[in-house]
Amino acid sequence: MEESIESGSGTAAASLPAVAADPAARPVLVAAHDRTAWLAPGAGDAALLSAGDAARRAAATPPILCHLPVTAARLNAKPFAALDLLELFAFVRPAAFCRPTPAGMAEVTGQEAPAGAAEAALALRRAAAILLDELADLPDRPRLAALAMTMARAGWPWGAAVLARLGEPPARPGPAGGFDIWETLPEWVDQAPLPPPDSQPVSAAEAQARLRELLGGTAEARPQQVAFAGRVAQAFAPRREAGAPQLVLAEAGTGTGKTLGYVAPATVWVEKNGGTVWLSTYTKNLQRQVESELVRRAEAAGRPPPRAVVRKGRENYLCLLNLQEAGQGGVPRAGDAVVLGLMTRWAQATRDGDMVGGDFPAWLVGLFGTARTLQLADRRGECVYSACPHYRRCFIEHVVRDARQAEFVIANHALVMHQAVYGTQPADRPLRVVFDEGHHVFDAADGAFTVHLSAQETADMRRWLRGPEGGRRSRARGLERRIGDLLAADAESESAMRDALQAAGGLPAPGWTVRLPEGLPQGPAERFFAAMRRQVLARSADPDSPWGLESPVRPPDPEVAEAARGFEVAVEALLAPLKTLAQRLEERLEDEADDLDSNSRIRMDAAARGLLRRADLVQAWRSMLADLQADAAPRPGDAHPSGIAGDSPYVDLFALDREGGREMDIGYRRHWVDPSLPFAEAVLKRCHGALITSASLRDSSREALTEDDTEDEPEYDAGWHAAAMRTGALHMPQPALRFACPSPFDYAARSRILVVTDVRRDNVPQVTGAYRALFAAAGGGALGLFTAIWRLRAVHRGLAPALAAEGLDLHAQHVDPLDNATLVEVFRAERNACLLGTDAMRDGVDVPGDSLRLIVFDRVPWPRPDLVHKARRARFGGRQYDDMLTRLRLRQAFGRLLRSGGDRGVFVMLDPMMPSRLLDAFPPQAPVDRMGLADAVEAVRGFCGGATAGMQAGD
Repeated sequence: MEESIESGSGTAAASLPAVAADPAARPVLVAAHDRTAWLAPGAGDAALLSAGDAARRAAATPPILCHLPVTAARLNAKPFAALDLLELFAFVRPAAFCRPTPAGMAEVTGQEAPAGAAEAALALRRAAAILLDELADLPDRPRLAALAMTMARAGWPWGAAVLARLGEPPARPGPAGGFDIWETLPEWVDQAPLPPPDSQPVSAAEAQARLRELLGGTAEARPQQVAFAGRVAQAFAPRREAGAPQLVLAEAGTGTGKTLGYVAPATVWVEKNGGTVWLSTYTKNLQRQVESELVRRAEAAGRPPPRAVVRKGRENYLCLLNLQEAGQGGVPRAGDAVVLGLMTRWAQATRDGDMVGGDFPAWLVGLFGTARTLQLADRRGECVYSACPHYRRCFIEHVVRDARQAEFVIANHALVMHQAVYGTQPADRPLRVVFDEGHHVFDAADGAFTVHLSAQETADMRRWLRGPEGGRRSRARGLERRIGDLLAADAESESAMRDALQAAGGLPAPGWTVRLPEGLPQGPAERFFAAMRRQVLARSADPDSPWGLESPVRPPDPEVAEAARGFEVAVEALLAPLKTLAQRLEERLEDEADDLDSNSRIRMDAAARGLLRRADLVQAWRSMLADLQADAAPRPGDAHPSGIAGDSPYVDLFALDREGGREMDIGYRRHWVDPSLPFAEAVLKRCHGALITSASLRDSSREALTEDDTEDEPEYDAGWHAAAMRTGALHMPQPALRFACPSPFDYAARSRILVVTDVRRDNVPQVTGAYRALFAAAGGGALGLFTAIWRLRAVHRGLAPALAAEGLDLHAQHVDPLDNATLVEVFRAERNACLLGTDAMRDGVDVPGDSLRLIVFDRVPWPRPDLVHKARRARFGGRQYDDMLTRLRLRQAFGRLLRSGGDRGVFVMLDPMMPSRLLDAFPPQAPVDRMGLADAVEAVRGFCGGATAGMQAGD
């Protein structure tokens, strides 16, 4: 018998269907790639059904399952009512990790791994019972019951079962509906700033001794790792001249153990000098791995763990005020109560509120969407700081203060660059930095120092200033609502506020995404973007393409130049009041120092800094618009096809962004041709010491990887020149110390590289057949890499059913509703699974062991031939620049294959046009062969030991 939850309102209440307290009273559904299992209520064995039959049963009787969107996709059905075990898990064990699969659910509930869909269905039933039973032992059960009651009234299918285990709920959950989690969170406490660090050096011997200590007797130090630790210690030597840091470029072959290699001298420097070392990565998920290594190795050595803090941008952390406003006093928007309840449970248990790469269950985004999960962070820069009722408990404020007292701050490249430019306190500015994943410094700098004057960016500025308009319901808070009380009784500030809000009216208003394509712009900004859009479409070779379009800026169409004049006037009208507001706040901080309370000072300082940053951006927009008008009358040498005027350091372009034919944005972009220049000026020259390290810093890896170029004037080397060019080292006043150590892996015995010569790379059926045959020959454990999302999806459509027939699971980026990190975790845990991905998988997969034994690349990953690349190609060497970038990408892809000494595997390139000169990307010991697909299939089967037989090339 089904139970129901009464609303408790005292009036006729709606009865909400809910699962019975016993999960055995519900069917269980598992949709695997090859078969579907249906476990009927009370049954001891599951029946195997077709996808269609299972979908019909699920539509009639909501089943228990694991990850509804994935299950529905495998049934080729629309999402249906169900009891998703992931929701129950997120309520019972918030901030705990679980792979969102039946096998993952079995693992976290202490069961053996199920063999097949039928066993998985039984495992899910047992998992439901185990999780429900755990509720009886949870602390603060009355508060949990109030929250569960609110969720149950909103239709949460698990509500009745959860309430039955928690005990009698209150008649009413209270005005906050159980969402008021902030009352239970700790407050941060300010501490005195740390004194500046000393300048004691770290010797090679000290670094190497610390390395052996950190290994803790559990592992023998590898010669390459010992050499690496000793040489990179130079990055921790005292700086001898302002603007000239101790800079080390260190290439460490895969398997060197570079993380511990740089942690060793870093820990010595921290202890000797009392300072902070920033450890920077390109990918946010790697930050947690570095933190784990710090703690694990300290414990192995019997040492106290260092004070390490993972630091990210404010937009990565849950905003408690957003969570409160989304809950609206316990009465959230229809359909939001369930997800907000799960977000509340996570907020109570999370370590630091990090929603990207932290302990946040990323699969919640796939279940409920970005708007109700990740967008609860402050992604618009609308923080009110000390005016927020939750300021003393704010997650990011905790992290910022912890970082100022930390020995290690583990950040990403983008944040390090931002802090170097905008850090307000000495502890906020990185002085000793290790840039891991250093081959991405160029790309990170490109993102950090590019200016976008786009419809979306300017519309965001308008919303930041004015807040929600037109009666729209939104959590957005305009400038007046955020700081208006701070300006009271200051006539000049109030006047500047009015001027800023009025000037914001010239920026794109809500609805611009509809008006621009229809040719109905309103206001100077929209007229400018509409004219720009017409220029892009007019000059494009394929204006009907469903993908993004670009156009050189020069020469601008006369209509664009005319619209730019009107827009510049509007931008100028906005710039002056922003500067005035920032200036008045700074003056009051000084003039009223004796009268301002602490909260007001904090808010004024934060507001002034935010206004100055946006004034800098508006000033950059104004400069771009002025340049555009100056270029309206072509002059000799100015109409360069790359968009570069003369020797300008910039490349300018117009871009119309599309996704699947839908227009997303239109904008004017200004990139640095060489973004390592502002990186060197704004970041490196402010450091005292910096190490930039990666497994693929240099080009031309078939040169012997030896320790070289340690002199003050190292001789020219093309591979190191490429590294210096992409890391900013070329722009430093003195040469960097350069060091490379080889990988300890036996590539000759443990790897093979195959170039398939008889598959047409532009023929999707042929490419699909090749993937199918190669993946089956390896018996799974395969990663397929693609240079375009549309080809990945096209191949996936034909590949998924074929591999399912062979009993191989297939997962895919841009297809499965799972984030990349979760996809990798699922792939790592399933020995015979297959995974398809694009750039993020090429650079971010770390799967040691037998779960990855084959990599197949669909074609040579040439650089995308866009206008920015065209300008850089002209500046950095033409075809040689293309080859360099491609070799570096191939090196990164091949580096995914062998991650530990016992790994072995095959790298297959399906592109018969692979030039021999690109083979320098691979280790010189690795055998390279060109052959037909049939021979490649046999080679993979023999080398990888795939047990699957019967599938031949072309089947």
